[in-house]
Amino acid sequence: MTDVHSKTIRSFNMSRIRSKDTKPEMIVRKFLHRLGFRYRLYDKRLVGKPDIVLPKYRTLIFIHGCFWHVHENCKYAKVPASNTEYWEPKLLKNKIKDADHIQKLQNEGWHVIVIWECELKGEKTNTTLQRLIVNIVGAVEQNEVRKNNK
Repeated sequence: MTDVHSKTIRSFNMSRIRSKDTKPEMIVRKFLHRLGFRYRLYDKRLVGKPDIVLPKYRTLIFIHGCFWHVHENCKYAKVPASNTEYWEPKLLKNKIKDADHIQKLQNEGWHVIVIWECELKGEKTNTTLQRLIVNIVGAVEQNEVRKNNK
């Protein structure tokens, strides 16, 4: 199947896709801020530059786009029909790199939360945000147990 756009138009469209301050990120950031959480953004000192860093809670949040990070069984994570020999290895490499980053961060004692783009669409948004708070509070409780066991 050929692309419906010319190379120039496709290039322009792809250049407009942001990696920072995306709509899903802004939803989560505004929610956390409204609840009084304070955080850092894109900390370069941490592997994978997490989208949101909550140092007080020793928690990192990655907000992944379903396409770019290959969300399993998601309708938004479909590999393009054209130029699949380019896209499949590229997207697989992203997925492997993500798993490696998460493992390294967990080994350093961070609690890592991944929120997918599709979880912040429509009616799923409120459930996802409430689950996020439960995960953050759970991370605090786990850290307290670890401290007490040392």
